[in-house]
Amino acid sequence: MTTFDDILEEAGKFGRCQKRIFALLCMVSMPWAGVYVGIVFQGFTPDHWCRDSAVVEMRQACGWSLADSRRLTVPLVNSSGVLQQSSCEQYKVDWNSTGLTCDTQELDLSGVPVSMCKDGWEYQNEGRKSFVTEFDLVCSDGWLVDMYQSTLNVGFLAGSFAFGYFADRFGRKVSFLMSFILNAISGFALAVAPNYISLLVFRTIFGFGAKGGWMTSYVLLTEIVGVEYRRTVGILYQMFFSVGVLILPLLAYFITDWRWLQVTITAPYILFLSYYWLIPESPRWLISQNNSSRAMEITESMAKENKKKLTRNLETLTDEEGDSPSASLLDLVRTPNMRKHTFILMFNWFTSGVVYQGLIMRVGIAGGDVYIDFLISGLVEFPAAFLILFTIERIGRRLPFASANIVAGTSCLVTAFIPDSMFWFKMVVACIGRLGITMAFEMVVFVNTELYPTFVRNLGVSVCSTLCDVGGIVAPFLLYRLAVIWLELPLIIFGVVAFIAGGLVLLLPETRGVPLPETIDDIEFPNRKKENPLENQQMKKLLKSKLTSNKETRSV
Repeated sequence: MTTFDDILEEAGKFGRCQKRIFALLCMVSMPWAGVYVGIVFQGFTPDHWCRDSAVVEMRQACGWSLADSRRLTVPLVNSSGVLQQSSCEQYKVDWNSTGLTCDTQELDLSGVPVSMCKDGWEYQNEGRKSFVTEFDLVCSDGWLVDMYQSTLNVGFLAGSFAFGYFADRFGRKVSFLMSFILNAISGFALAVAPNYISLLVFRTIFGFGAKGGWMTSYVLLTEIVGVEYRRTVGILYQMFFSVGVLILPLLAYFITDWRWLQVTITAPYILFLSYYWLIPESPRWLISQNNSSRAMEITESMAKENKKKLTRNLETLTDEEGDSPSASLLDLVRTPNMRKHTFILMFNWFTSGVVYQGLIMRVGIAGGDVYIDFLISGLVEFPAAFLILFTIERIGRRLPFASANIVAGTSCLVTAFIPDSMFWFKMVVACIGRLGITMAFEMVVFVNTELYPTFVRNLGVSVCSTLCDVGGIVAPFLLYRLAVIWLELPLIIFGVVAFIAGGLVLLLPETRGVPLPETIDDIEFPNRKKENPLENQQMKKLLKSKLTSNKETRSV
């Protein structure tokens, strides 16, 4: 009986055709970085203080510096044991009735009562515009910045489920075409959003489409290459997200308006619409829809581009999963080992989402040069993919996966207690943490697939990975709100969570060199010798030949 993998071996498991498609789809991963972590630049909160119209007028008339006018406007407050000028309070003084003059800047205002900002804010943004400065999302409205990133992850969550269904129901090509159209419309609409509410609506839709397109492209890519190439192309596909992370600060440095930066992030999705004609439908999906003739046409076209020739056809193709039982959510928790795998994987997906996003967004509030810091921290993501490819077949999955989480957790905890005076040491340790969580994030994707039986594998990955989006919803609130109490407090939380995740991974079985499980019994009784259908068939032939020879001997 012929399987599609047998035919793909003849057509080329990773030939010129697959390499072309791989290169095109990797381009999809790069702008997704701007969608995922663009808030660091689009939602940047610069140094700010209360605006007083009378003081602003005098500053312009008298030639005062910003520091002079700020001293007359805002009081000093105690922040973590350090006296600094308030961002959310101002002196309660009516300067119009007190006769403000150019010499007033020397006044002693230490005993003057204070009130909350009444006339908006001034920003030390050096000409750079973020949606924070445009909509005044500071002080009591600061949590609305958190909501901006959380709604993106709500879109991710909905997009994962919706496009998972669309891709299985209508095909991979139609799904990523729908995604790119949705991304283009919502992305450009986001760039011209007139108010904060519309900003959230378009941001949610943008997340819905972007996650769906990225996920569908990932699935299509792994379906058109040979089995031994799937893991490698999957990891490298994710690595191109890191390329996008490197490009983002360069774009943000030269494009100072958040709206134009949004246009730049969205523009590639217009070009991606051409993929509908450049990339074929997945033959595997067509076979699952009983459209073998179309699948054969595409496979023959792939073979021709790869300069190969097919000798087999799809007429005798076997559906390897045709007799599998239907998947149920209860299958994920009904038996002890399945339940253990599900809860550990869920926690690791959550950890990857909350710690990865949290560490990236922290770059925007750490107080250094946001562009340089973001670029340096992005560079350390590249070794992650190569470390994974180097270790998983030599050491295994469990130890590198656990170590990555534990290294990330330890780095977060250590970074929190390194004084700011040791800047470069603090940066190096923080980058090691970023490397660790990037590695863990990339590993959880394929480890998840290796710990579930075939008939429930897709459902298991879908359900567990939703916790990543839940982590993304929680991350901005966890980071920005706790940082108000103490800047390093979020790192303590991230460190503890990652450390626990690493410890839990050690409870999972090693899957290196182990065939993918087909049934729940393979999970529950991993040491039971599994029957090999090929060996059984050969044994039956051998027994049959022996019986035949015995009969012939007797007849003689």
